[in-house]
Amino acid sequence: MSLPNLPLDGLSAIVTGAGRGLGRAEALELARLGASVVVNDYGQPGRDGTGESSATPAEEVAEEIRAAGGSAVAHHGDVSDFERARELIGLAVSAHGGLDILVNNAGILRDRMIFSMSESEWDSVIRVHLKGHFNTTHFASVHWRERSKAAGGPVYGRIVNTSSEAFLAGSAGQPNYAAAKGGIVGLTTSTALALAKYGVTANVICPRARTRMTEDVFAGFQEPEEGTLDLLAPEHVSPLVGYLASPAADGVNGQLFVVHGGMVAIVERPRVAAKFDTTKESFGYDELDALLTPHYASRPPNETFAAAEVLTLKKG
Repeated sequence: MSLPNLPLDGLSAIVTGAGRGLGRAEALELARLGASVVVNDYGQPGRDGTGESSATPAEEVAEEIRAAGGSAVAHHGDVSDFERARELIGLAVSAHGGLDILVNNAGILRDRMIFSMSESEWDSVIRVHLKGHFNTTHFASVHWRERSKAAGGPVYGRIVNTSSEAFLAGSAGQPNYAAAKGGIVGLTTSTALALAKYGVTANVICPRARTRMTEDVFAGFQEPEEGTLDLLAPEHVSPLVGYLASPAADGVNGQLFVVHGGMVAIVERPRVAAKFDTTKESFGYDELDALLTPHYASRPPNETFAAAEVLTLKKG
């Protein structure tokens, strides 16, 4: 799998949540492009019906990479645990001599309307998605900063984070998930600015893929015809991750992409739609009423900051 002259040849990568679905496809793609991969997924080896130890999904993906000629090791830690995240970065360094690429993908769903959501459903999703992204990014950034100081200049570093259209469009039944994914965008743009001088880029993708985690979300979407690639297949997403991890993407930093079904869309940063100045020293209620009420009366009644139109994006 790892051959000379491939774009990621000689580079080391971590993919979190890579035992199944989107993370698995990303790990396989990075390996196909030449990277040595640490396949992270939460869960310890169990026992099969004969009492023998059974392989975890992370180990199965790592073995799949090795069987194809690549280099991979498995890691079973929970990335929302600060110390397990430290161990994950350390494993990449000890197994492959360093870390060059970090793909944060691990996540869970606990969908419910805001008025029905429990504290634990909120906390668990924020912890795994947002804190998990922070934990690995923190230790990876320490690694790259130290390498840069030792080298006396920039080093090679790539971060690809995973947000969601739920953040962009405002998913009514996923307040925890949308909040976590919005936080990941803020984390990414902050990281992109902080680490640029060290040679590290950070970008974020909003993928749409049919996986075990999203099987209920996409239950109503059309299934693929026999012999054709599902428009929601993770394999539509993983090539963009491979590109963003590569030297070719050196000039791509702090960007947000929507990707699925043979389509990649670049989402622009928010722009100021209107500005009002007080005619006095400071605003009062009456002046704001006179300015803002007619402004919003002229706009579509259900238009919000959310960009629901991203949900209509498709190839063609």
